[in-house]
Amino acid sequence: MRRRLTIAIIALVVATVAVTSIGSFVLIRRATVSTAQQELAGEARAISTTFADRTGLTRTSFRRELAVVSNTGDFTSVRFVLLAPDGTLTGDLGPGLTTTQVDPALLLAGHQVTGHTAGLLAYSAVPTPLQATTTGTPVLVVSRQIRGPVNGVRYFAWIGLGAAVAAALVAAALARRLTRPLQAAVDTTGRIAAGDLDAKVPVRHHEDPEFTRLAESINSMGDNLVRARDQERQFLMSVSHELRTPLTSIRGYSEAVLDGAAEDPVAAAAVINAEARRLERLVEDLLDLARLDADRFSLELRTVDAAEEVRQVVDGFGPRAAGLGLRLDLAPGSELPCPVVADGDRLGQIVANLVENAASFARGRVVVGVAGDATRAVVWVDDDGPGIPADRLTRVFDRHVTSDRAGSARKGSGLGLAIVSELAGAMGATVHAESPLLDGGGTRMVVELHPAPAPGH
Repeated sequence: MRRRLTIAIIALVVATVAVTSIGSFVLIRRATVSTAQQELAGEARAISTTFADRTGLTRTSFRRELAVVSNTGDFTSVRFVLLAPDGTLTGDLGPGLTTTQVDPALLLAGHQVTGHTAGLLAYSAVPTPLQATTTGTPVLVVSRQIRGPVNGVRYFAWIGLGAAVAAALVAAALARRLTRPLQAAVDTTGRIAAGDLDAKVPVRHHEDPEFTRLAESINSMGDNLVRARDQERQFLMSVSHELRTPLTSIRGYSEAVLDGAAEDPVAAAAVINAEARRLERLVEDLLDLARLDADRFSLELRTVDAAEEVRQVVDGFGPRAAGLGLRLDLAPGSELPCPVVADGDRLGQIVANLVENAASFARGRVVVGVAGDATRAVVWVDDDGPGIPADRLTRVFDRHVTSDRAGSARKGSGLGLAIVSELAGAMGATVHAESPLLDGGGTRMVVELHPAPAPGH
C-alpha cells in the first residue's frame, strides 16, 4: 500500500507539472509569436516610409540601401516585389513565403499584411509606392525567423524535475505516516483474530484524529471480546453447575433404587422426576435462546388480556410457591382486564420466568401485578429478597450474568432473565429492574407492553 500510495502521489504531481508546463509553453509561444509579429510590422512600416519618401534613387543606390537595411536589422529577408493591378506578384517573396500568405487582395486595397508560417517565420508585407515605378505597386516584404521559447522549456523542465523530487520525498513521508497506523491496526486485528485478545494498537495522540479513533475502537473491541470471553466462561460454568446438580441427584437416587438401598423407592422416584423436570426446563431455556439468536422464534402478535395471562401463571405456580414456603399473591386491581398487543404464550413465558426468578430470592412473599390504560400497560413482579446493587440493575438481563444476590441461599442460572429480555424485545416491549423496594432489599421486575388500540381505531 505504501508503494502504491507513493507512486500515485508522484504520478499526480508529475502529471500536474506536465500539464502546467505544456500549457505555459503554449501561452509563451503564442505571446512570443504575437510580439514578434507586432515588432516586425512596425519595422516594416518604418522601412516602407523611408523608401517612399526618398527621391532621386537610382537602381544601384536602391539596392545598396536595401542591403544596408537587410544587414542592419534582424531580418531573414528584406525584398521588394511588384503587385500588378490584377493581383499578380512579380518577384521573389523570400524563403518560406507564398503568394497566398501575403494576400494580394488586401495589398491592392492598401492594407498591410502581417502573419507567420508554421515554421515560425514572421512576415509583413506593406504596399510602398516608389516614384520610379509606373507599371504596378511595389510591395515591401520583410520576414524574420522567430526563436522558440527554448529557455522557457528548459526552465519548466528543471522546475518539473524539482517538483518530482520534492513530490517523491513528500509522498514517501506521507505514505509512511498514513500506512504506519493502518499496518499497526492490521497486525493487531490479526493477532486478535488468532486468539490473542490482549493485543493492543498503540494510541499516538499526535496522529490524525481518524487514526487515533481507529486505534481506540480496535482496543475497545478487544476489551469487549475479553469481557465477552470471561462472561461466556462464567456462563458456561454456571450452566455446568446447574446441570451437574440435578444429574448428581438423579444418579445417586437411581443407584440407591437399583442397589435396594433406598428406604422409600417412591420418594426416590419423585426426586428423580423433579430433578429430570429441572433438567428439561434448563435445556428448554438453552434451546429458546438458540432459537432467538437464529431468529427462528415464532411469534403471533394479537390482542390478549395481560391480566388473564398473569392469573394463569399465578394459579399454576401456586403449589410450587407453597412448597418453597412462599406466598404468591396478585396485586390489588390486577383482576381488571388489560388488553395488550402480544403473543399470549410468550407473555405467559415472560411472567413465569419472572415469577420463578423472584421465587429463587424471595424470603417469604412474591407479588405479581398488572395495570394499564390507553397509553401504557405494565406487568410487574415483586419479591422481598435481597436487593440488586445499582451497578448491576442494567446487567441482570444479560445472558452471561447470573442473577445471584448477596444473602440469598438460591441463585439462578442466568438464562431466565435473558429469555425475558429477548422475548420482550421480539414483541416490541421493554423490561427493566427496580431495586431496592424495601429497607435493605426487595426487587421489582417491570415489563412495559403496547396497549391494544380501542375498538374502532
